[in-house]
Amino acid sequence: MSTTNLSSKSASAGLFAAIAASLCCITPVFSLLAGIGGIAATFSWMEPFRPYLIVLTIGILGFAWYQKLRPKTAEEIACECDDDVKPSFWQSKRFLGIITVFAGLMLSFPSYAHIFYSNGGGQTPAASIEQDTTKTIKIVLDVKGMTCAGCEASIEHKVGLLEGVKSVDAKYAEGSATIEFLP
Repeated sequence: MSTTNLSSKSASAGLFAAIAASLCCITPVFSLLAGIGGIAATFSWMEPFRPYLIVLTIGILGFAWYQKLRPKTAEEIACECDDDVKPSFWQSKRFLGIITVFAGLMLSFPSYAHIFYSNGGGQTPAASIEQDTTKTIKIVLDVKGMTCAGCEASIEHKVGLLEGVKSVDAKYAEGSATIEFLP
């Protein structure tokens, strides 16, 4: 198997691992865009595997770049039949670079997922239901299944669309959502 073919397969495997690592976080955005909110939790089971998939992605892409950039061995140089053959785009450094950038964007998705949602919260969590001077009610709900900032943004967006809701502040680390609304 040639090294260009091996690095091309490694790039594809790295891309697959990056997408798999981000499925739990990017699915809510896709379901929001498609208008099917119920599918958002489909890949949440993958969240515990995210660190391993990130390491796998980095390892595979690192190996692909090593294969692409390593100096040729004497055996590879001795074969002059490949000198005039230019590698296809799919086996080029440019394609591997595009795959690497895309994988980086997929892996960092939870940190910028909030930009896909139009509204957000900003209130600090309350201990229980309390009455406000403007006749709003503030409640804190336990929310199971949030795994990243993308989940927070998805909940804040969906609940924020409900009639009478003034603010929503979801926190995946605490597993809670604070909602201020007009009864």
